[in-house]
Amino acid sequence: MAILIGASLAFAVGVLGTLVGLDRDRAFYPTIMLVIAALYILFAAMGGSTHALLLETALATVFVVVTIVGFKYSLWLVAGALAAHGIQDVFHGEFISNAGVPVWWPPFCSAYDVVAAGYLSFLLRARKALGR
Repeated sequence: MAILIGASLAFAVGVLGTLVGLDRDRAFYPTIMLVIAALYILFAAMGGSTHALLLETALATVFVVVTIVGFKYSLWLVAGALAAHGIQDVFHGEFISNAGVPVWWPPFCSAYDVVAAGYLSFLLRARKALGR
């Protein structure tokens, strides 16, 4: 169920962003990615583990740097960061023990990230084909 909800929510946010025009600003998807990167840090703080907090912060820093570079130079990097974060969600628990992460979060977030990456990729291809 978490996968279905995450995928549906990402698609709904993407379509709403397109319909309202929010995604015409190149900051829309980078902002989403920055928030996504910060959530595991929040979970580590909630779980009360300094070790998890440091590991989550280091991992999030990688996503933040790629997102900032993508914002400045190519939104394809942001799409890649979203997809990579979706993959990392699948394996997250095997590398970082973070008691604050809800059980349903990794499949929800993975589905959200992958669908958001796909939607952004679709927009980037469509806009290139349209000459925008």
